[in-house]
Amino acid sequence: MIPVTTRKGQRIALFGLGGSGMVTAEALVAGGAMVVAFDDNPQRVEEASSKGIPTGDLRDYDFSEADALVLSPGVPLTHPKPHWTVELANAHDVPIIGDVALFADERRALSPQSHFVAITGTNGKSTTTALISHVLTTTGRDVQMGGNIGRAVLSLDALSDDKIYVVECSSYQIDLAPELDPSIGVLLNLAPDHLDRHGTMDHYAEIKSRLVAHSATFIIGNDDQYCTNISDELERSGASVIRISNDKLISGIATLRGKHNAQNAAAAIAVCKSVGLSDDEIQTGLNSFPGLAHRMEIVGSVGDVLFVNDSKGTNADAAAMALGSFENIHWIAGGLPKEGGIESLRPFFKRIRKAYLIGEAAPEFSVTLGSDVAFEISQTLDVAVENAGADATHSNEKSVVMLSPACASFDQFANFEVRGDAFRTEVEKLNNLIPYGES
Repeated sequence: MIPVTTRKGQRIALFGLGGSGMVTAEALVAGGAMVVAFDDNPQRVEEASSKGIPTGDLRDYDFSEADALVLSPGVPLTHPKPHWTVELANAHDVPIIGDVALFADERRALSPQSHFVAITGTNGKSTTTALISHVLTTTGRDVQMGGNIGRAVLSLDALSDDKIYVVECSSYQIDLAPELDPSIGVLLNLAPDHLDRHGTMDHYAEIKSRLVAHSATFIIGNDDQYCTNISDELERSGASVIRISNDKLISGIATLRGKHNAQNAAAAIAVCKSVGLSDDEIQTGLNSFPGLAHRMEIVGSVGDVLFVNDSKGTNADAAAMALGSFENIHWIAGGLPKEGGIESLRPFFKRIRKAYLIGEAAPEFSVTLGSDVAFEISQTLDVAVENAGADATHSNEKSVVMLSPACASFDQFANFEVRGDAFRTEVEKLNNLIPYGES
């Protein structure tokens, strides 16, 4: 854990006691802050109290005496409506921050020479974060990976100058970190997402740009206009920007398939070069990267049919990357639809042999597919896997059964991980399956 010593003696209201929120509360208490924590879930409040964290209903809290409101990233800050704790804090001009902001404060105060690599983007940030961490770890560096992936950022090992902190940052976390200043800031790409929480695409892009605004080293993808504009603006201010692109495919690495992974690999290479790795060290790390679960994850094969779990493809832009990586696709799609649906995926329709539609989005998606793509409304994932597997194995061609939903999971599953696990479970029931990595 990283105790938050920079808030010692300060009065801190904290709302949200989920995974990262509980860690944040513990870190603040360990650092000497005077915390009052609360959550809408009474069980979480009870659990916090059992861990020695002072709790209380923040409706009764005197915000005029507060030094900060620490908010969990899942709690609305501005859209669709500020949370009631936000309204109370704003009424008393109390700063509102999150765990990444507290981490940045501690690093700035205690270990400013440590490498702090922060990664964001609409798509690919988890893969890039894991890839950077993997390559650095293979060279013997002490790498601490966390944030929006894996461990909460304040649960990482105590700060020291010999460690490299590789932190994935969501737009929610960046919005709660107004003075974020990584030594290396990576902005991969921008596409419409989370607009229910940020209002407009311009506001969403502005939030994402804050991650690189105060970085010492700027690494920015230039495969979309928003990121290109951010790069141009930084350069006009005198910054030296490392621009990356997906213009060259990564070949020979099964877990880095597709043009989008060319961008992810380019970002990882740029980061590792900035840290001081040699070309040979970087290539060795890239070659041994195992990939991430639920992100273009190869589950196994039945004959010439490959089964791919891309449950993390929760929007059309992410699904486009997956669809662009294969031919002869039996595509499982659907869930809780997002704005824009799948109309933007029309250029990839020729790659799809048949679509198997599930969840609330099935009727909407079927209208978009129309007569251009064969489809069935499978309704549930188990039916979709069974039918897609049968159709693909009887097609007598090399093909792919791929879950890349272009939707959130919340209509039928708790999250995309649960959905991906369910896909893997159903695939493992198939006869003659050879799990990936086995001959």
